[in-house]
Amino acid sequence: MIRLKRLSDKPVLVPKAENEWERAAVFNTAAIYDNGLFHLIYRATDIGPHAKYGKYTSRLGYAVSKDGINFMRLDKPVMSNETEQELRGLEDPRIVKIDGIYYMMYTGFGDRFDDDYRICLATSKNLIDWERKGVVLDEPNKDASLFPEKVEGKYVMLHRRYPDIWIAFSDDLKNWYDHKPILKPIPNTWESTRVGIGGPPIKTKDGWFLIYHAADDNNVYRLGAVLLDLEDPSKVIARQKQPILEPELKWEKEGYIPNVVFSCGNAVKDDTIYVYYGGADTVIGVATLEMKDIIFNRL
Repeated sequence: MIRLKRLSDKPVLVPKAENEWERAAVFNTAAIYDNGLFHLIYRATDIGPHAKYGKYTSRLGYAVSKDGINFMRLDKPVMSNETEQELRGLEDPRIVKIDGIYYMMYTGFGDRFDDDYRICLATSKNLIDWERKGVVLDEPNKDASLFPEKVEGKYVMLHRRYPDIWIAFSDDLKNWYDHKPILKPIPNTWESTRVGIGGPPIKTKDGWFLIYHAADDNNVYRLGAVLLDLEDPSKVIARQKQPILEPELKWEKEGYIPNVVFSCGNAVKDDTIYVYYGGADTVIGVATLEMKDIIFNRL
C-alpha cells in the first residue's frame, strides 16, 4: 500500500507575523525541484482564509531550500491581487516546467459575484518574475494544473468541475477541448463528497502518478493516489482504495480549517518525491515517497 512518510513532525513553513500579507496562514504551495534547489510558490493570507474571518486576501510568496526542509523566503510576495479577477487574491498554485519555461496555474478569486473564481495561467523564466496570461477557462473552476510535458503533441490540463476531476487538451494553451471527467467521489468512503488534484502528475514507467485530495461528509481532507495511462491520460488504470496521507498531527487537525491535508505541489529529486501540503489551511508540511514504492493493484 502506498503511504507518504512525513519528513518532519513540524511544519516546514509557518506564518510570519511581521509580514502583513502572510501573518495569518501559509499553505497550499506549488513545488518544484530544479537547478539543485527546492522551490515553493505558496499561498499566504493576512487573516484566516475563510469567510467567517472576514475579507482575507491571498497572495503568493516564494521560498527556497537546499534540503527540502529548511527554507529561506522573500519578505514580499511574488504575485499580489493586481487584476479584477484577483481582487481577493491568488489561490492554490501548481507549477510545471516545459521547454525551459515555468507554467503556473492558479485560482483567481474575484469575489465580485457568486462563484467568481477562475483558473488563471502565468509564466516565468526564474520563478520570481511572473507574466499573467489571464483566465484559462471562463467558468467557476479550480484545482488545475498542466502536465509537465505534452502528450501526443498536445498540452494536457487537469481541472475540477465540481465534484469531479476533469481532463482537457489544447494546442495553444488558449483553446481547450475534449473535456471529460476522469475521477469521481465514492459514496460512503473517505472520498465521498468531492475530489480534486494535488500537484502536477509525475511520469513513471507504469503511468502518470497523480496525487489527489478528497473530502468526506465531515469535510476531512485526505490525499489519495491514482495512475493514469501514459498515452491516454484520460484513462485511470489504477486507484488505491486507502488514503496515502490523512490528518494526524496537531497542526494538521487544528487550524483555520481543521482536519485538512491539501497538496498542490510535488518536487522530485533523484528517485524521491517530496509532497508539500497545507496543514489545516494554516502551515506547510512535507512528506516523501520513493518512486520504487509506487505499486498499485490494477483496475
